[in-house]
Amino acid sequence: YTGGHAARFRDEDLSDRWVAESKRWITENKEEPFFLFFASHDLHVPRVVHERFQGSTALGPRGDAIAELDWCVGELMKSLEENGLTEKTMLVFCSDNGPVLDDGYADDANEKLGNHDPNGPYQGGKYTVYEGGTRTPFITRMPGTIPVGVNDEMVCTIDFAASLAAMVGTELPDDACLDSHNMLGVLMNQSGATGREHLVQQDNGKLGNYGYRVGDWKLVRHDHKKSYNFDLSMTRKEVPQFELYNLESDPAEQNDLSGSEPERAKQMQQELQKLLDAGRSR
Repeated sequence: YTGGHAARFRDEDLSDRWVAESKRWITENKEEPFFLFFASHDLHVPRVVHERFQGSTALGPRGDAIAELDWCVGELMKSLEENGLTEKTMLVFCSDNGPVLDDGYADDANEKLGNHDPNGPYQGGKYTVYEGGTRTPFITRMPGTIPVGVNDEMVCTIDFAASLAAMVGTELPDDACLDSHNMLGVLMNQSGATGREHLVQQDNGKLGNYGYRVGDWKLVRHDHKKSYNFDLSMTRKEVPQFELYNLESDPAEQNDLSGSEPERAKQMQQELQKLLDAGRSR
């Protein structure tokens, strides 16, 4: 701690402190429009929760961290209600990537997983461009404004910039947020609003791994022909450079159609490369 004893903190206290500071900030700014980004550390490693949550689930520190995250969200929602802001505030809950279990810490993430399957029916997880790595929880809530329901249109977290700019009447500079599209209508679950026509996905490494979605079709590109297995070992597996899937009939990406749909596969390969060469999609 370069700041000495005054800068010391306990990991166990982080969520409590961030919740308290967020609630204070909401109360102090309730008379003006505001944006609050609550970046919880709970599900990330190291998973160190407050003592009152330790052992609160049967899934070890990972399950306890989920319980603590749930408490954090509840506290923020409570604060909006107490300040009369529930119906005036768009609440967004989302994740930046799919699940991972063993991320190098001895926290029983594998041993105490039980029957829970964190990536559901999808292939892959964090570090992959398969749906298990890129299709993540995404909830918007604004009682009285956003109709309750499920929206199947395609959006991406990177669309927040353009969408929220549109919400407050601000135009994005042409050289900013190069892949952000205005999806406000979809985020508000407006009838007839359409999502993205296409989406380029990339893992967080330098292996040249991309996903390219157009409607129900998805092209997977692995330039190094390797991808992570989503299993207890986090090993890598050999994969073809290109795969093609129809997510409507095959959301788990088990049936590669690049052989039976060669023209579509070729077209999508060219479209993806054009977007990569352009360095932008907006």
